[in-house]
Amino acid sequence: MDKIIRVVVVDDSSYVRKVIKQMLSRSPFIDVIGAARDGVEALEMVETLNPDVVVSDLIMPRMDGIAFLREQMARKPVPVVVVSITNEGGELALAALDAGAIDFIQKPTALATEKIFEVSDELIQKVKAASTVSMKAHTLVTGPGTEAVRPSVRAAGERLVDIVVIGISTGGPQALKYLIPQFPADFSVPIAVVLHMPVGYTELYARKLNELSQLDVREAQEGDRLTPGVLLLAAAGRHLSLQRQDNGTVTTHLDTRPFDTPHRPSVDVLFQSTSEIYRNRTLGVVMTGMGSDGKQGSAWIKAQGGLVYTEAEETCVVYGMPRSVVEAGLSDRSEPLDRIARAIMEVV
Repeated sequence: MDKIIRVVVVDDSSYVRKVIKQMLSRSPFIDVIGAARDGVEALEMVETLNPDVVVSDLIMPRMDGIAFLREQMARKPVPVVVVSITNEGGELALAALDAGAIDFIQKPTALATEKIFEVSDELIQKVKAASTVSMKAHTLVTGPGTEAVRPSVRAAGERLVDIVVIGISTGGPQALKYLIPQFPADFSVPIAVVLHMPVGYTELYARKLNELSQLDVREAQEGDRLTPGVLLLAAAGRHLSLQRQDNGTVTTHLDTRPFDTPHRPSVDVLFQSTSEIYRNRTLGVVMTGMGSDGKQGSAWIKAQGGLVYTEAEETCVVYGMPRSVVEAGLSDRSEPLDRIARAIMEVV
């Protein structure tokens, strides 16, 4: 990376503004060009300075982070990484993602200690990722008019797959809220999803997605049985894999191992275990996200004769994970977000 990323920091605490600037200054590729005390100042600063990325708190006087996000996205979409203490249930973090935030980092509560510097590397990584996002694609799934049209005609013919597994990361919460409500309640196979998300938020996100969907959406628990019409979302912090029992049923297994994956849960872990059970009856779908999680798993699916679809670059917030699969020659079909549901239903 040789481009300097210009950042505006928004927080009502002068101490936190100073610390976040110090954290970001550890990277030679990031330049903090402004600091605002609340959403009102931030709107003016973004308009004047035109930063590449905004790092914002949520809890602020005058105009809080959620209101700032909504107003800024309406004026001119800009990548925003939220660094904040959220409420116990996590609703604030999900509201921020709904309002257009690219990513979220939990702010350490012990601000007067060195703990806040522990998130420095993560913050730098997420600011760098945010600087590469396609805000045009991001606006597609967060802006008005994103209610997807349900496929009106289900493809006739033999069902080719017995399970759908989805891997997704940056931009994922919004993309799944666009995609999953398109599937009917009588969807004839189970769905399992790995979404890279901070620990503590997947259960609430699953509940929110369930409210929007005809499918039964839940956070995966140990020993859950895979059944048609049910979507199981991997719990943040644990890998999700599948196991076939002696009676023939397929159930979930949650584990912190393997330890050597960049993400936990890992798309690769889910895809590999699924391909070993469902073999050529597996459909893997790799969607928006940074990095290459899902590439190795897609290779396992292909080796067993299964199908792999990828989200097209034009609708990816970050065209990282799908790109890695496409460039490895593992993608059978690449579709924009608004056509993925139809593509899936053609083989289900």
